Amino acid sequence: MPSDITTQTPNYTNGKVGSSKPDRTLSWQVASSLLVSFKYAWAGVSYAFQTQRNFRVHVIIGSLAVGLALFLRLNSVEIAVIGLTIGAVLAMELLNTAIESVVDLTVKQTYHELARIAKDCAAAAVLISALVAILVAGFLILPKLWLYLLPLFS
Repeated sequence: MPSDITTQTPNYTNGKVGSSKPDRTLSWQVASSLLVSFKYAWAGVSYAFQTQRNFRVHVIIGSLAVGLALFLRLNSVEIAVIGLTIGAVLAMELLNTAIESVVDLTVKQTYHELARIAKDCAAAAVLISALVAILVAGFLILPKLWLYLLPLFS
């Protein structure tokens, strides 16, 4: 009977008493250094930017929001809050992409109701974070934008 990864108990001590190094034999590849870890993370961001239209849209809108915040001279805390909400949206988009990829890998070309639920919930997380980001940016940017534009309409 072939070995099934899901039924194996991980060996966290490599069979050695007192060893704290985890057994990574089932890992595809382990980062050999912090720099390599950053390289892998950047590869994920790059993949998402190149292949995911919504990720690019979020990057563009987020950049516009930060640019507008700087132009309107919002204070540093307001800009930080906008930046954090943009970061949350981008992180959710990356998680959505990862979940969709794993689900597609698992179910291949077949339909499964649980796969649909997983993908829909991941997409919903992105939607909620994007709506909250719009709300936050609206509360912080719109009042100052209104004050900036008001003299143009007087």
